[in-house]
Amino acid sequence: MNKPADHVANAATAAANTVSAAERIDASAERVKQATSDTIDRTKDAVDRAADKVESSLHHATDKAAYGATRAAEKAEEAKLRGKEAYGEAVDTANDWLDTARDYVREKPVQSIALAIAAGWLAGRILRS
Repeated sequence: MNKPADHVANAATAAANTVSAAERIDASAERVKQATSDTIDRTKDAVDRAADKVESSLHHATDKAAYGATRAAEKAEEAKLRGKEAYGEAVDTANDWLDTARDYVREKPVQSIALAIAAGWLAGRILRS
């Protein structure tokens, strides 16, 4: 047996195995790198889609809230105008009644005093009971 030749052959085989192992490690590392890159790309796409959906939903919700606020302001303005109109009509009606009462007192002063006394007496009787 040729010991130096065996050592050389063993060394050559070991070197070849080392190169082969290094190539396999490099290939495995490249596959892991590629798989990681693909996973990151898919995750980024999913996050981008989710962010777009959230942004769209927020815009939609903001638009609906703005529309609701505008409608509420319009309804409040309408109610305010109706209230002012009703107040004006009530004041006009009260003024008309007051004018009618003044005219009646001027035309019939004795009857007005008798009516006032009767109303006072009736109110007193009702409130005493």
